[in-house]
Amino acid sequence: MEDKLVTYGGQAIIEGVMMRGRKTCAMAMRAPDGSITTKVELLGGIYKSRLAKIPFLRGLILLWDSLGLGMHALTDSANLQTGEDEKIEGPVLYLTLGLTFLVAIGIFFLAPAAVGWLTEHFLHWNAWWSNLLEGIIRLLLLIGYMWGIGFAPDIARVFAYHGAEHKTINAFEAGADMTPAAVAKYSVEHPRCGTAFLLTLMVLSLFFFTILGPLPLAWRLISRVVMIPILAGVAYEYLRWTANHLNLPFVRLIVRPNLALQHLTTREPDDKMLEVAITAFQTMRKAEQEA
Repeated sequence: MEDKLVTYGGQAIIEGVMMRGRKTCAMAMRAPDGSITTKVELLGGIYKSRLAKIPFLRGLILLWDSLGLGMHALTDSANLQTGEDEKIEGPVLYLTLGLTFLVAIGIFFLAPAAVGWLTEHFLHWNAWWSNLLEGIIRLLLLIGYMWGIGFAPDIARVFAYHGAEHKTINAFEAGADMTPAAVAKYSVEHPRCGTAFLLTLMVLSLFFFTILGPLPLAWRLISRVVMIPILAGVAYEYLRWTANHLNLPFVRLIVRPNLALQHLTTREPDDKMLEVAITAFQTMRKAEQEA
């Protein structure tokens, strides 16, 4: 049986959707003139290597590559919407992405760790309670961020394309026709969503960092950064396992928080958005057959 977790994934981009297969990925984007522009690229050899089959390690490798692939797709879609003189590329692009990554690490991992350390040393909290507070702050920051950015009109449109991506993959996995009318009937939730991965990562970090106990501030901060790849690998395997065992009532129960959180990062798409997502999916499928 084909492993759908590896075979088909996707991502919402600016006025478009990127779909990834085993060997290729395809982007479909709504251009300013209303037409749909598509782009196909071959995936790196890492997806077919032995490393991509080793549990825990494969999650880290594929997630890192997917992050780069996703940033590349977002950049291409943003550049399509701007004039030639406003394109972001080269050193400016890499500097922007690097700074964004560092800021995210600082806000979601280092800042909560610093707050936990302060409560432990100035309010004299037990180390376990301060670590637990740190994890709760991190989780609330993630949820608050997802909720807050959804009010921006441009982000709301990206979230609608996110919903179109989920509906398209859900429709395919159910064997439905790939038409906007048929795809629209399916859910905006999907168990393999990146939102689900982020929630899983935050919950895992809450439990793991809580049991680490007291640490000096420097080691506390270092541990939060160093453990991110390891926890990401565990989160990937958890999502992989749950996605492959949704027939079990217990699994359907434990994935409910992941599915519920997706309502913060998805919106109901219109037919034009569904048309773009379907085009991306069909373009990717055709490229897979020809690769």
